[in-house]
Amino acid sequence: MEATVSSAVLQRDVPLHRLNTFGLPARAAWFAAIDSQDRLAALIATPEWRYLQRFVLGGGSNVILTGDFDGLVLHARIPGRALVAEEPDAWLVRAGAGESWHAFVGWTLEQGWPGLENLALIPGTVGAAPIQNIGAYGLELAERFHSLDAVDLETGERVTFDRAACRFGYRDSVFKHEAAQRFLIVSVTLRLPKDWRPVAVYAELARELETAKIAKPTARQIAGAVIAVRSRKLPDPAQIGNAGSFFKNPVVDAAAFARLIARYPEAPHYPQPDGAVKLAAGWLIERCGWKGRWFGAVGVYEKQALVLVNRGGARGQDVLRLARAIQDSVSDSFGVELELEPTVV
Repeated sequence: MEATVSSAVLQRDVPLHRLNTFGLPARAAWFAAIDSQDRLAALIATPEWRYLQRFVLGGGSNVILTGDFDGLVLHARIPGRALVAEEPDAWLVRAGAGESWHAFVGWTLEQGWPGLENLALIPGTVGAAPIQNIGAYGLELAERFHSLDAVDLETGERVTFDRAACRFGYRDSVFKHEAAQRFLIVSVTLRLPKDWRPVAVYAELARELETAKIAKPTARQIAGAVIAVRSRKLPDPAQIGNAGSFFKNPVVDAAAFARLIARYPEAPHYPQPDGAVKLAAGWLIERCGWKGRWFGAVGVYEKQALVLVNRGGARGQDVLRLARAIQDSVSDSFGVELELEPTVV
């Protein structure tokens, strides 16, 4: 089996520490760089394919590796950017799954196609964006999503998912549930509005624009403001290992919110259309005294309590132990349960 598999497009015993932004040590028993659909099809056609456990890895910015993976890691690297259609009220723009998300956002703005500027500087790849339904500063990917093409890793068939099929939620999609690791996303198509209007209601973003004395921002000015805010409070993964926001902002029902706000009237909160209320996980964590605390090689970033960081030598289990301690602390203090954003492998 080993000789046959190796004669395809696989590598054996590949280190993954450079392929995850937290810099966590792990090795893949088998590894394949998927830079085209033809390469993926050739791999699926091998007799050994169905015997290998598989994990699809994108930019590695939203994953915590807890140890070696005794299976096949598929590293999605498919490139490409194109305008695929122009409608009376929108541009349809497609990107390969392996494209850098931030670079893609910049490219759309350079072409004069606004709509993604609030999502600037989010790490990771285009293919990972719909899995997480990435969002920031008042905008979620789902609001600009048109469709995606993926390959079913069980059958080898190409499948198109529209917005409804993706079942987007807050930092959530069908690809985190029953479709998890079943599909490798090949490309994503976004619908960018010609009747563009700035989304600048998020408090930090609004303050940044006000400080810059920008009353009527362009899409590029919003992107610049977003980049400035994110750069100040979030560490660069190239400088210090991290996976961005480590916890989701918790959403509680009206009764739970009433109890919490009676005790902590200063708590940041964001009412939701269904009557629930979103809380700021970073505020809850900071209030529990975690901001800037270190436990060996892993700690809570001193500028943003929502981010866990690796100052060198951390392992996946170290990160999870700290995360569990933070979850327990917030639960004991506020009665609120925090969920992890990254995928744990």
